[in-house]
Amino acid sequence: MSRNRRQPTVVFPNRSAPTSRREFLQRMGTGMGTLGLAGILQQEQLASAATESTSSNPLAPKASHFPAKAKHIIHLFMNGGPSQVDTFDPKPMLTKYHGQRPKGADLKTERRTGGLLKSPFKFQKCGKSGVEVSEIFPQVAKCIDDICVIRSMHTDVPNHEPSLYMMNSGVIQPTRPSMGSWLSYGLGSENQNLPGFVVLCPGKPVVGPQLWGNSFLPGIFQGCHINNGKIDPRRVIDHINNNHLSRSSQRQQLDLLTRLNLEHLKKREADNQLEARIESLEMAYRMQEDAQEAFDLERETSMTRDQYGKSQFGNACLVARRLVERGVRMVQVFYGGGQPWDDHGNIEAGHRSKGLASDRSVAALLVDLKSRGLLDETLILWGGEFGRTPSSEGSNGRDHNNHGFSVWLAGGGIRGGMTYGATDEFGFAAVENKVHVHDLHATMLHLMGIDHRKLTYRYSGRDFRLTDVHGRVVNEIIS
Repeated sequence: MSRNRRQPTVVFPNRSAPTSRREFLQRMGTGMGTLGLAGILQQEQLASAATESTSSNPLAPKASHFPAKAKHIIHLFMNGGPSQVDTFDPKPMLTKYHGQRPKGADLKTERRTGGLLKSPFKFQKCGKSGVEVSEIFPQVAKCIDDICVIRSMHTDVPNHEPSLYMMNSGVIQPTRPSMGSWLSYGLGSENQNLPGFVVLCPGKPVVGPQLWGNSFLPGIFQGCHINNGKIDPRRVIDHINNNHLSRSSQRQQLDLLTRLNLEHLKKREADNQLEARIESLEMAYRMQEDAQEAFDLERETSMTRDQYGKSQFGNACLVARRLVERGVRMVQVFYGGGQPWDDHGNIEAGHRSKGLASDRSVAALLVDLKSRGLLDETLILWGGEFGRTPSSEGSNGRDHNNHGFSVWLAGGGIRGGMTYGATDEFGFAAVENKVHVHDLHATMLHLMGIDHRKLTYRYSGRDFRLTDVHGRVVNEIIS
C-alpha cells in the first residue's frame, strides 16, 4: 500500500465534520457512544475521587521506615530547667567541696555564680537496678527499673528561649516545626477524629505557641493546645459545639463550604493556609464527640483518679494516657505556664515542692500504662530544656546550665533500670557518652520507626529535618 495514498473522509450529510472524538461518539448511533463513554468516565471519576479522598488525608496513618518499637510519645516537659544534681545525678563531691570555687566552676552560664552548693536532698539506690534517685521523687523511684536516666545531656546555650526551641524544634532559632509536628507529618495519626499532636499546658510557657507550631509544614500538623487549668469536657476546646444545627445539617453545611473552598483553591497553585483551614473544619466536626469523651475524666474510676491526684498536672497526665489510648501520636504535658522549674532562688523549697507535687502523677502514669499493656508502645520523655549549675546563685539558688544535665526515658523500646553517660565530678558538664539534643531526637524518631535523616521537608530550596544536619541514634539505651 502506497504510503501517500489518501484516506477516505467520513462525510455526515447536512452536518459539519466532527471536531473531537467526543462529538464523533455523540453523533454515532444516535448518541449511544456518548452514553458508553459517560459510563466509563463516571467510573473513572468515582475511582479517582476515592483515591484522592484517601491520599489527600494528611493525618492518615503512614508506613514507618522500619518496624517501630513505639507508637506514641508522651513528653513530660519540666519547663524552666530542673537541676540534675538535685534529681537524678548525685554528686558527693559537692558536699565535700561545698562553698569552694574550683576551676571547673568557671564554665560560662547565663549569670554570675558563686561557690559549689551541695544538694539539700538525699539520694537512695532504688529498684533492682540500684539507680540513685532524689528523695523528692519517692514514687517515681519505685518505677526506676523501667527508666533509663541519661546523665550526659547537653545543649547549645544557657538561655530559656533558644533552649526551649532546641528541645522542642531541634534548632535554637524560632519558627521551625516542632517535634510533634514532624511526627504527625511523618507517621500520621491512628485516630482521625482527634488531632495527631496535643499539647496540655495551663497558660503559655516562655516563647509560647511556637514550641508546638508547624512552621513551614502544612497547618494540620501543628499542635492542638489545650489549657488544662480546668479540664471540662464540654469546654475543653472553644467553639467546638454547634448549638444551632444538628449533626446532619452541619455535615451539609461543611460539605458546601468544602466544595466552595476547593473551587477557590483550584485557582491557586498552593495555599497552605487555605488547605489548613479546610482540614481544620473537618477535624473540628469529627472532634465534637471524640474529644469530649477523651477529656471526660469522670469516666475513670475513683481509684484511678486518686492514683494520679486531682491537680492540674495530675489531670493532664491522666488525659495523656487517655489520648494515647485512643491513638493520638504525641502528647506534650507542660508542668505549668511560664518557667516553673526555674529556681534561681531557693532550690530546696522550689524543687522539693515541685518534685513532690509531680512525683505521684508521673509514677501513676507509668504504672497505669504498664498495667494496660501500653508502656511497651508508648515512649515517655521527662526533662527540661537544660539543667542547673552545681554552683550557687545568690545564697541557695542555681543558674541555668547547658553544659550537662539529665533527662529520662521509659517504655517504647527503652532499656530500663540503667543510667547512660556521666557529668564531671561536680555535675557541671557532660564528659562521658555525651548526648546532644539532636541525638535525643534522632533516638526518639528511631524508636518510632523513623530514620531521622530521611524525615525531610523541602522548603525554600533545601531539605529540612528535625535533627538539621546532626544527630546519632543512642543504640546503647535501646532494648
